[in-house]
Amino acid sequence: MSEYVFKLPDLGEGTVESEIGEWNIAIGDEVAEESVVGTMMTDKAAVELVSPVSGKVISLAGEPGDIVAVGAPLVVFETSADAADAASEKTVQSEPAGEAVSEPQPGMKNDKIVTSPAVRRRARDAGVDLAEVKGSGTGGRILRDDLDRFLKARVTGKSIKPAEPAQTREVKVIGLRRVIADRMTEANREVPHFSYIEEVDITEIESLRQHLNSKSNDKGQRLTPLPFLGHALIRALKEFPQCNTTYDRERNVLLRHEAVHLGVATQTADGLKVPVIRNAERLSLQGLSAEIRRVSNAARDNSISKQELGGSTITLTSLGKLGGIASTPVINLPEVAIIGVNRAVERPMVVAGQIAVRLMMNLSSSFDHRFVDGYDAAAMIQRIKEMLEHPATIFIE
Repeated sequence: MSEYVFKLPDLGEGTVESEIGEWNIAIGDEVAEESVVGTMMTDKAAVELVSPVSGKVISLAGEPGDIVAVGAPLVVFETSADAADAASEKTVQSEPAGEAVSEPQPGMKNDKIVTSPAVRRRARDAGVDLAEVKGSGTGGRILRDDLDRFLKARVTGKSIKPAEPAQTREVKVIGLRRVIADRMTEANREVPHFSYIEEVDITEIESLRQHLNSKSNDKGQRLTPLPFLGHALIRALKEFPQCNTTYDRERNVLLRHEAVHLGVATQTADGLKVPVIRNAERLSLQGLSAEIRRVSNAARDNSISKQELGGSTITLTSLGKLGGIASTPVINLPEVAIIGVNRAVERPMVVAGQIAVRLMMNLSSSFDHRFVDGYDAAAMIQRIKEMLEHPATIFIE
């Protein structure tokens, strides 16, 4: 009789040690060659180990949870001298449980076949010579699906082709998408965003919007909620001019604007564009609505001028029907604030002590916390909320 020391093999990807997951054997057990002795845990998977010899277990490296270094003794077997010599001549391989990569184990008939012990056992039980099975894995490795197709073909007499591998297509980040990526990266790197979300009861303003639209004969000029929000924002900025500001980083100067050059974030086939409505404070409700519609359409069909895609002092953004419950809009540099519109939904609310169905919408805003204090940001949004919930105040000086 002889002793054979089964050492922990290299499990790949630079692993220098591994944790014992579980043992399938115990001291004193008689183990057959290629039996699964246990699993070791790596950072990515549970790795199944098989015995390179047949013999009696006389020593184990430790208990589940213990750490074993690569190359350290894992299991010591009492076995015949011939079996120990044969096993020593071959490299013992290991693999993740399931369909991970594996090399052939000692004593197998087809030494160059690459597959897992689980597939080998299943093939052996089914009387299948794996040399007859075509592998579709890396390096011709035989996967579980390959054996399934072979067994099904043997029963039906029909050859079953393996599924075509999914293709990966490279898409270069160029043009507007590259500009968007650069600007988003810069905004997140440079600006400490302060986000503030508030729910607004827009029942009354929605009623006003529908009433005004019912009086219009031109369906193409119908009002959306955005111009109402734009008007409320313009009014609020008179009280909070620090939010209608741009930051000149080169000169380290804040430019506080009297005019409101309103950016309207617009999704296009090319990506997100922000056309600008200049001097929005001079426009009526219908005029602002018409301008929002004009610049948004021009951005989508690429007829907008270069001048109309720059120079905004504050931005409105809306995801429309995809508005969700809340969002965290990214500031459009060099501005210091952005206001986002979320989806409007009916919800039961307590009004004057009674439960009533109200149309509610969240405003999601972000501010550059270097230049806009959290208190001022919240106060401005509360001012906008007040005007939207009492629509007449939007139009009263």
